[in-house]
Amino acid sequence: MKKFLTLALATAVATSATLAAAQGATRVGIAFDAGGKFDKSFNQSAWEGTQRAQKNLGVQVKDFEPSDPSQTVQGIRSFANQGFDLTIGVGFANNASVTQVAKENPDLAFGLVDDISPAKNVASLVFSEQEGSYLVGYLAGLNSSTGVVGFVGGMDVPLIHKFEAGYTAGVKAANPRAKVIAQYVGTTPDAWNNPGKAKEIAASMRAKGADIIFAAAGASGNGVIDYVKQTQCLKAANLPAGVKFTSDNFKTVSKSASYKQACAGNTRPMFFIGVDSNQNYLGDFDKNPATLNHGLTSMMKRVDNAVYALIKDVKDNKFKGGERRFGLKENGVGYAMDQYNKVLIPSSQVLKVEAIKNQIINGKIKVPTQ
Repeated sequence: MKKFLTLALATAVATSATLAAAQGATRVGIAFDAGGKFDKSFNQSAWEGTQRAQKNLGVQVKDFEPSDPSQTVQGIRSFANQGFDLTIGVGFANNASVTQVAKENPDLAFGLVDDISPAKNVASLVFSEQEGSYLVGYLAGLNSSTGVVGFVGGMDVPLIHKFEAGYTAGVKAANPRAKVIAQYVGTTPDAWNNPGKAKEIAASMRAKGADIIFAAAGASGNGVIDYVKQTQCLKAANLPAGVKFTSDNFKTVSKSASYKQACAGNTRPMFFIGVDSNQNYLGDFDKNPATLNHGLTSMMKRVDNAVYALIKDVKDNKFKGGERRFGLKENGVGYAMDQYNKVLIPSSQVLKVEAIKNQIINGKIKVPTQ
């Protein structure tokens, strides 16, 4: 019976694929990285790009979420075996799998997010993460009440070092005396999906006086957000030796009753900086954007734009393999401003950040990558 059901399912999939091909629909397969498509971060941004393409371009999308990284190549090969017009692997960890299957199928188009494949039929979508990180770092430097900020990286790899380098440079540009504390969740792919460890790191950073923490850690970043939600603020009495409050930028911002109760006395609010997707809304702990929110901003990595553009090229028969880089100039990275943080970041600061953004685009500011 089990064998019959498996055969029936395979037949149904093949029939569906044949019908789609006959109808001329562009078919896109996407295989996700650790953390899954609803990680509220990197994978989700890629997923949103495919969903926009499905809505606007009429393409068909099928996704694959591996329960174990070793399964990814099977999912990618499955899309290729069905003759999908484009198969996308999300994350540098999927480079080997995408490259292997692409070489097996030189007549098909593939995409790889966050790394460069040597295969000629792979479009490698890479980003200048350091540029966007510089901008959010600058905002952190302007707004830290203690002059101590944190950086929580996911997996300790060169890609995330770019985030850290840009962030640190931005913080120092705004406040040369500021201190940046950096720590990584781990050295294996599990580091992208360990919010418990990231939460512990956030607690250790707060103990050292950090009031703003930027997490470039995939789904692990939710642990930082959860910690900020629970603690909400730093108290003067708990600051470590050598650290004191030097500013109070959010004194006049309306605060919820729960915040006033938990953070009475000489305190300052804590903030996280989101990554990849716009995570500002996750800082709205009382469901009221008019009160103090704890998402200072987000470093937008527009994986959705890059994925959408690639799908459109395939649909329009304009696909080309090779590297495609997305920085500030290409609207591939940036910082998020919306209803959730407009009371936190005044227009005077926005003007400063926009000026710096233009200097980076024009080459006047060289942002480090390590």
